[in-house]
Amino acid sequence: MSSNIEIKRKCSWCGNEFIARKTTTEYCSHRCSNLAYKAKKRKEKVKAFEQEYFNKDTPLAEVENHEFLSPSAVAKLLGIDRVTVYRYMWSGALTGVQFKGKTLIRRKDIDKLFDEPKPYQKRLRKEPAPITEFYTNDELREKFGVSLSWIFKVGKNENIPKVMRRGKTLWSKRHFDAVFARQQPDESITEWYTAEEMRQKFGMTSSAVYSFVYAYGIPKKKVRNEVFYSKRHVDAAKGLAVQAEPEYYTSAEAMERYGLTRDQLYHYIKWHKVPKVQEGRYLKISKKELDALLAPPVL
Repeated sequence: MSSNIEIKRKCSWCGNEFIARKTTTEYCSHRCSNLAYKAKKRKEKVKAFEQEYFNKDTPLAEVENHEFLSPSAVAKLLGIDRVTVYRYMWSGALTGVQFKGKTLIRRKDIDKLFDEPKPYQKRLRKEPAPITEFYTNDELREKFGVSLSWIFKVGKNENIPKVMRRGKTLWSKRHFDAVFARQQPDESITEWYTAEEMRQKFGMTSSAVYSFVYAYGIPKKKVRNEVFYSKRHVDAAKGLAVQAEPEYYTSAEAMERYGLTRDQLYHYIKWHKVPKVQEGRYLKISKKELDALLAPPVL
């Protein structure tokens, strides 16, 4: 609502004079108002932190006079946080006694840390193993059948070390071998379809083939510039063959079958140790074990 009054005010943030239209206006602009608001929130966070770690209700003098201290009191005494106190106990630097629901530390043990101090040891940075073997771009293309653009894309995404020598790019052999080792298909897969064979056998278009293998997580391998798809998995997904035991659910199939969220499903798998395998980027869960676990109770 506009006003005809004009009041000379001084901005509470920047100190510049301005004409205010309301008696409650404190700032000359929206920017100053935002900056003041952020400064206020910062002060509130600092105050909350001070109240948490330096509570006035438990003065430091009271903590100093106690013979047995809780981890929180030790943190207050030493000016550190509770996590650091527990880390000292886990490493054996500080002794704590754990009762039912409570941990206590003797003041004598804290003083002992300083009565018998160990020499300060500087943490040395762990040097990575030197890289002595490299691939050239031509060697990678010849050995793995990949394109030059793929090499640079994977090298960037995987942060693979490289060096330049006489105008040539050399890539770390160890790092690239690890990348290709992760992409190797299951050794039990011996029969493969090409995309052309799938198009002819199932009457699919190229885009339908790519959508199908992505949706069902079909294992694949690449030889030179041609991609092959697991015949066993394709036939099983098409209903042409019964997949050999053990049978597996994908995560999406298990979630739909039992009405679970992904977090709930992974909790059951981990807690009850349900057998699983990783195929590419897909997790396969033992159908037999999961069905037995989540089967309705027999009355």
